[in-house]
Amino acid sequence: MDPSEFPVIAMHEADNVAIVVTSGGLKAGAKVKKHPGAPPITLINAVPQGHKLALRSIQAGQPVTRYNVTIGIAKQNIEAGSWVHERLLELPSARNFFNLPMATANAPSVEALEGFTFQGYRNSDGSVGTRNILAVTTTVQCVAGVVNLAVQKIKEELLPLYPNVDDVVGIEHTYGCGVAIDAPDAIIPIRTLRNISLNPNFGNEVLVISLGCEKLPPLRLLPAGSFPLMPDQKESDGPHTVCLQDDQHVGFMSMLHSIVDSARPHLSRLNARRRETVPASELVVGVQCGGSDAFSGVTANPVVGFAADLLVRAGATIMFSENTEVRDAVEQLTHRAVNPEVAQSIVRELDWYDRYLERGQADRSANTTPGNKAGGLSNIVEKAMGSIVKSGSMPIQHVLAPGEKLKAHQKGLVFAATPASDFICGTLQLAAGMNLHVFTTGRGTPYGLQACPVLKVATRTELAKRWHDLMDMNAGRVADGEISIEEGGWELFKLLLDVASGRQTWAEHWKLHNALVLFNPAPIT
Repeated sequence: MDPSEFPVIAMHEADNVAIVVTSGGLKAGAKVKKHPGAPPITLINAVPQGHKLALRSIQAGQPVTRYNVTIGIAKQNIEAGSWVHERLLELPSARNFFNLPMATANAPSVEALEGFTFQGYRNSDGSVGTRNILAVTTTVQCVAGVVNLAVQKIKEELLPLYPNVDDVVGIEHTYGCGVAIDAPDAIIPIRTLRNISLNPNFGNEVLVISLGCEKLPPLRLLPAGSFPLMPDQKESDGPHTVCLQDDQHVGFMSMLHSIVDSARPHLSRLNARRRETVPASELVVGVQCGGSDAFSGVTANPVVGFAADLLVRAGATIMFSENTEVRDAVEQLTHRAVNPEVAQSIVRELDWYDRYLERGQADRSANTTPGNKAGGLSNIVEKAMGSIVKSGSMPIQHVLAPGEKLKAHQKGLVFAATPASDFICGTLQLAAGMNLHVFTTGRGTPYGLQACPVLKVATRTELAKRWHDLMDMNAGRVADGEISIEEGGWELFKLLLDVASGRQTWAEHWKLHNALVLFNPAPIT
């Protein structure tokens, strides 16, 4: 290619737009080529990096296509070489749920991956943790201040005595009182909190702090049979609980010391555990994207998708989510379902979420942020086409409703239906049983979770260099021509095994932890 001509990226031969790769964007008058041998196109306007240009003239009313999908309808004539942005496009209607292809895809013919392992913590229920953490569950926000101080005290005074325990986490949330506890959708935050308390990274140790008057008492949160028992404990006693309103607590320091003392037996048992070699099939990896840009669907998400396929081939579980960011790809999801029942479950969850948005007089278009648009994503359709790539190409084996937990036999690719909010999605994936998290970003985010290692993948080399001590992998090398998607996928797969074995991510190094946010579609009284 002539050095005076700049490359652009089109995702499909049929696309009539491509994105600018060059850092800093291109000025009007620059010449670009879709591929060597193609006639050059002269830019009519300056086009920022990651934004779209028209590869040929598009008439008003005609579709604008990327990923061989209509991402918008041209509001006016668009000349070849023009900057194509959201103000020129009308959002297409969402695909309805009628006559979808239901479990029609043939599963890819691939060999199982054997011999890959990591060093994890085996739990008594058969699950495996990638970290060894004591969780302190709260039943109501009212106790959060006391628990925060108690956790701080435990870390300062007790944790040095138990060197094999990685951390102590207070599971704080804004729930438990002032809520319509028996409303139909109230089960979502309840089961979310219950299942987070049982996450594999917490080693089957359950310690609950209650106020005493909340609508979500310990036995409703963790009913008999739902939690592991301490030695000499009966199920009828409920989970190991410290209730702040108990008569025994005279003054604040009594509460504080009670929580700290209650942590000791849990810390002792966790401290006795050691990492052991376990197969890669014990990984439960959640994938998510945030601060997305036009490169998300070109570099980072395809790399994650390739790694997702490797994980499935190794017998592991991979979860993708974010309802509004897959809604416009619903036919791709139902097509890839392993059977019609799974396809119907996908439709059920996405239809429920459509109606949830309608009740709030919102729609899927509200998902796309100013940062997404500044990064070249014109609307939710374009964003969805890049987001779905994270799921790879394997059949979708299972579907989880919000807050549900994976069962031991539910391996392979799983659609965990969640809102797209980073914090709510991460919270629900933790409830599902995630023990490792992959998060792709183009605009950049310091997102992290205290309960689970978060490995962040940058979509652009510029971001990876500028945030060199926040990004764990640079997928921008794909756009730079340094690595292929396949090479990046293998690199990520092996990096995941290292992190699962104890290697720190940057978020862990800096102790960057976002709050857990329960999804509560029920009324607040």
